[in-house]
Amino acid sequence: VQLQASGGGLVQAGDSLGLSCVASGRDFRTYTMGWFRQAPGKEREFVAAISWSGISTYYADAVKGRSTISRDNAKNTVYLQMNSLEPEDTAVYSCAGSKGGWPLTQRFEYIYWGQGTQVTVSS
Repeated sequence: VQLQASGGGLVQAGDSLGLSCVASGRDFRTYTMGWFRQAPGKEREFVAAISWSGISTYYADAVKGRSTISRDNAKNTVYLQMNSLEPEDTAVYSCAGSKGGWPLTQRFEYIYWGQGTQVTVSS
């Protein structure tokens, strides 16, 4: 499975941004999908996860209430909508996939990783 994230960019604090992650392969609809981010000099951290059906979602406290993860299994795509962005949200955002379990918030729980997309929030 290959994952390709896109949608990053340079925005101002308070703006919104939507990220997308397209997956190859026909098993996408069976995967738990997640978003992680890594800021300069920091460990990669969990952002959000969505179950294979899209019914269940889970968020890190840092983005809860400001972000929405969703998916379209017909398009093999998972999305992350981020609102009220803050400079602290600046990071490379990556999508990841896992074949099972819920919720999955740890990096080691995901086996498929995509290239990241840079999000920069200016103050």
